[in-house]
Amino acid sequence: MSGLLLLIPVALFLGLLGLLAFMWALRSGQFDDLDGAAERILHDDEDDKPVKDVKQPHEDKDEKA
Repeated sequence: MSGLLLLIPVALFLGLLGLLAFMWALRSGQFDDLDGAAERILHDDEDDKPVKDVKQPHEDKDEKA
């Protein structure tokens, strides 16, 4: 029974701490754009286009042999 006198206030404190952390996350904008990251992966960036292979003159000699 004496353990409950310690555990109940600790549990209430941790619950309040979690609620405060959640409220801080809401106010700082952590949940503003939930779909943005999911849609961003579907769009191609101009910088990510593949570079064309440029053959060096010595590579052509190896292919003919």
